[in-house]
Order: sequence, then structure tokens, then C-alpha cells
Amino acid sequence: MDFAHDVVAAGRTIRVLSIVDAFTRECLALEVDTGFASRRVTRVLDEVIARRGLPQSIRCDNGPELTSRHFLAWALEWKIELRHIQPGRPTQNGHVESFHGKLRDECLRTNWFRNLFDARIKISGWRKEYNEVRPHSSLDYRTPNEFVQAIKKASYGKDAGPACLENAFSVSHFATAPATG
Repeated sequence: MDFAHDVVAAGRTIRVLSIVDAFTRECLALEVDTGFASRRVTRVLDEVIARRGLPQSIRCDNGPELTSRHFLAWALEWKIELRHIQPGRPTQNGHVESFHGKLRDECLRTNWFRNLFDARIKISGWRKEYNEVRPHSSLDYRTPNEFVQAIKKASYGKDAGPACLENAFSVSHFATAPATG
């Protein structure tokens, strides 16, 4: 999880909260606004948890939204391990940094955002394309959605019903990376 930045036509800065599943490469959320308090971040995470299940951990930087008492208490309440990267070491959150490179190259730098509403629409459309159309070499040239469906099929078989498939990710891996060193 991390933030990217851009500006709209009037020169106002916008921030994009990105939540990426390091295992499936899915972009689970791209929230766009002019600013984010920690309560807003946890609301977005609550929405992701409601859809995907509880993550084992979240890797993020040391921004004020992600080190606030509210955010730390939220993680403690959910029993989610927070893996804060070392300050000045963005490569320790390489999955989201790579994702942000694609977001910048394919969306932020190629679009002119008239206003916040326009930015939300265009960035949301890019997220849908990223998850459903764009193949990833790390996923054997499948889209994140195709990869997730293959995992669900392998885990629960082709006859698994919707409730069974929903439970396939009751313990999600979103925004996690293998422990190193």
C-alpha cells in the first residue's frame, strides 16, 4: 500500500491510494482524493477486507497516515501485521513501486484530468483494465483476474459454488510480500 501523486488542470494536487496484492498482482483499490487522513485509509481497507477477507500483513511506508495512532490501533484490532519499510528505502515495497511505475506511465502521464471527478473516472477505468485486460509476465502472461480464477479453480475445483469461491480468499495476501533476510 502506498500513495502516488498527480495534479488536475487547475493545478491542485491529487493523491492516489494504491492497495496491491503482491501475490495476485491485483489492484484492490485505487482511491483518488486531494488528501487522506488515516481514518479514510482504514475505511478503504475495511471495504477491501469486506470483499476479499483479512490480510495477514500490510507492507507500507512510514507516512503520517500509516503511522498514526488510529491506523496502528486499527491494525491491532484486526490483528494485521504492519510491515513498515525503512525510511528512504522504497525498494522494500517493490511490488507497489513497480505498480506505481505502470500507473504513472499508462495512466497519470497519458491523461489530462480536468478535475477530481474526471481523475476518479479515468483512474478507475485504468484499474479495471489493469486487473481484467493487461497480462503480467509474472503471472505467466495472465491478467490478475485470470490468475485469481485459476487459483480458485485449483483450490476448489470447477464445480465450486460462489460461496465456496468467496471463501477461497478468506485469508488474503493483499499487499504482502515474502519475508526477506
